Amino acid sequence: MTNPLAAGSLEGKRVLVTGSSRGIGADTVGYFAEAGARVVINYRNKEGRANKLANAIRAAGGQAITVGADLTDPASVATMFQTIRSEFGGLDILVMNASGGMESGMAEDYAMTLNRDAQVNLLNEAIPVLGDESRIVYVTSHQAHFIETTPTMPEYEPVARSKRAGEDALRAVIPQLEEAGIGFVVVSGDMIEGTITATLLERSNPGALSARKEAAGRLYNVSEFAAEIVTAAVEPVPVGNTRLVGDTTGFVGQ
Repeated sequence: MTNPLAAGSLEGKRVLVTGSSRGIGADTVGYFAEAGARVVINYRNKEGRANKLANAIRAAGGQAITVGADLTDPASVATMFQTIRSEFGGLDILVMNASGGMESGMAEDYAMTLNRDAQVNLLNEAIPVLGDESRIVYVTSHQAHFIETTPTMPEYEPVARSKRAGEDALRAVIPQLEEAGIGFVVVSGDMIEGTITATLLERSNPGALSARKEAAGRLYNVSEFAAEIVTAAVEPVPVGNTRLVGDTTGFVGQ
């Protein structure tokens, strides 16, 4: 997959991508860096992977810093933004990529804590460091975006409902964001091949991925979906603040 952003097109821009030490987040931050942006690689516990990615970006002539933060810990998030202020002076693009809820050993309300409460806190902390004509991109899935009208797999339903709750809570702030000159876009994708979520779903519900692939015709891979995310960060905000990626056949309420 080639970078949809032209080299140098984001020179001087500052970007934070949450959950960007691996997977979709890593490819997303890589595209931004290749376009000339100074990037913040955020991780929760994959420090080694984050540092390796940052080193690769620097070796290619880009600028990157790594900042560890547990998004469910407000103090940790506050410290992350202090670091961003200190290092970059502010932000121009925030990609809210980190999510979860299928991990084992977590509290019963972990999905809602991470996918709704933590995202709202992240947004509130980010607003003061985002300038005029900045952009926020919230990453979600069709299974979550359409959960109110289209049932999903039982194994994924708690995550889907928590991510939709997070999306709704963030959408409620759009008027305030627009007044501050901040654009907001939801990027919703079908199941993405090669992601942790897809792997966990396949493990708990064997055949789920192949069944969806057959229904959709094809599924996007990690780098293809990351390309859609970075494009959403620079193109005009679409009607309804929503960019749908991949097949939507079978999803009601588009």
